[in-house]
Amino acid sequence: MRESAYSRIKSSTNFAITRSISWANANWKWVTFLIWIGVCAYYLSVRQDNIFWFTLNDTDDNIRYVQVQDWLNGQGWYDLRQYRLDPPGGANIHWSRIVDIPIAGLILFFRLFMENGQADRWACAIAPMLPLFVLMLGLGFITRRLSAASSPAWIIAAIAPLGAPMGISMYMPLRIDHHGWQLAFMVLTLAGILDRKWMRGGVVAGLSTALSIAIGMEMMVYLAGAGGLIALRWVFKDGAGRRMAPYALSLGGGMGVMFALFASDANRLPMCDSISPIWVAVMGLVSAGMLILSMLPLRNWPMRLMAGAVVGGIIGGFALSIWPQCFTGAYQISPELDRLWLSHVREAKPITAQSLPSAISMLALPIGGAMAAIIACITVRRDTERLWAWATVTLMTLFALGLMFWQVRAGPAAQLLAIPAIAWAAYAVLERIIAGSWRVRIAAAFGGALLLALFNASFVYGYVNRWTNAITGGPPPMNASQQSAQKARTERLERIRRANARCRTLPALQALNALPPATIFTLVDLSPRLIATTHHSAIAGPYHRNEKAILDIHHAFDGNADNFRAIARRHGARYFLICPDFPEGTVYRSRSPNGFYAHAERGDVPPWMHQILLKNGDKLPYRLYRIED
Repeated sequence: MRESAYSRIKSSTNFAITRSISWANANWKWVTFLIWIGVCAYYLSVRQDNIFWFTLNDTDDNIRYVQVQDWLNGQGWYDLRQYRLDPPGGANIHWSRIVDIPIAGLILFFRLFMENGQADRWACAIAPMLPLFVLMLGLGFITRRLSAASSPAWIIAAIAPLGAPMGISMYMPLRIDHHGWQLAFMVLTLAGILDRKWMRGGVVAGLSTALSIAIGMEMMVYLAGAGGLIALRWVFKDGAGRRMAPYALSLGGGMGVMFALFASDANRLPMCDSISPIWVAVMGLVSAGMLILSMLPLRNWPMRLMAGAVVGGIIGGFALSIWPQCFTGAYQISPELDRLWLSHVREAKPITAQSLPSAISMLALPIGGAMAAIIACITVRRDTERLWAWATVTLMTLFALGLMFWQVRAGPAAQLLAIPAIAWAAYAVLERIIAGSWRVRIAAAFGGALLLALFNASFVYGYVNRWTNAITGGPPPMNASQQSAQKARTERLERIRRANARCRTLPALQALNALPPATIFTLVDLSPRLIATTHHSAIAGPYHRNEKAILDIHHAFDGNADNFRAIARRHGARYFLICPDFPEGTVYRSRSPNGFYAHAERGDVPPWMHQILLKNGDKLPYRLYRIED
């Protein structure tokens, strides 16, 4: 009797679960929306302090906020110069206004019932999470395409970005720069490639590509790879021109519309680092070539491969001969700027230049995703359509993983592209834990533990490291000299961390508003935060088109006091602000120990500089000097 009751309960439970999964699958977009709402509510609650103090941590977030404010205050739609960097001419910013639109819209909405400061805070808190919904939908769609029709693995895919540290960081409240939108459109492009409805898939892939390029060029290598996969599918699959033709039309047409609507005045010139006549022409040629190829009566794959190679070679040769500079380095910066500045930018370094714990945390998901995708390819090898879909995801994941060995900035894309494969594997593990034999359950539990470890790689590494040290006794004990050196290093790193945090805070910088508006000579990486939180101007931010201004700061800090004074006078700087132990400052201090910056950080300033003590409730983390003529 008891066994019968247990069987009935188990049967009812299984039936309820099956019905719930069926309902969720039928309403997957609405379920994703509800998940997104929950995620947004969670992050808005845990980031309350950051929102209150308006902690725009990244330089690009601060400049984006200033750009939106300038637009709302009357600066032209196509004028994206930042006139409070290197005034009066201003700094040439290579972005477009696309990402400004939702931020500005939210600001105007909240200002209807909030004071301006609060409205700006909440607008900047919510805006980065809008593309998170697009990302979740894209990942869910891809996972549904890869999995069995009854599989709810897409739910795991929708939630999984929360465990991708580099990926989810682009969608946190106040992360208002454009990378979140670019990543979302890249995922949508992949979703379009995999869509069984070829017309819809081609249009989605083409428009997503055009939008991503119009926002910024960072995803160009992934988008080019996606276009290559569409062409490759056309070569080997009869009828695949039905996806390639709408892709070509929407890409070419979308690029033209994006250029007309969003290209700034500066980007109407032939620029390599943003949407410009160069890239509109290149994408127009690519689109025309793909459209023509899709209409040719080529009956077998060798003929299509040969025709594609000829057309691709002609377009590539033409573009390379006319605009070779865009294919050797989109930034087009001098070797000096690369040596003095870009080579010190962490995200521009390869994964091999990162510390081992950081590298493990960054690589765990992409490696796990690539392995899961390869296993899936083997599993579905007899199903041609699913094999093609899985091969596409595998190639994109491996490509993104490989790019991390060039620049670590590929990490967010690599982590997010790995999610569909990991979600598929996670659900397969869950199925076997629930319904498998005891041997299968043990093996599946082990697999599940490995998958969980991918999302907690830093914790697992630390635990394994401590466990290994406990068994082996750890490294040999340090002598007194080594202990002293390690203590000094730890203290130095803590001073750098504290300075980086404190000198950017709203209360500290707003104390500068007690002075009349002026140009302040300060660090490149501190300048965007300075102009976002005060009414003052600065010399340069970390934006490669403004090479002369960036080099002027480096030359001023590396040279002697007279050299600094001449450069400051040329830029009309009235004040000099120094933040001791700020990360960027350690570069000047190490590179030029007898330079102006190193002396100034030690308090050794020339007689024509006079320290200004601002009235503030707390001790300010920086020192401010007036530069006398």
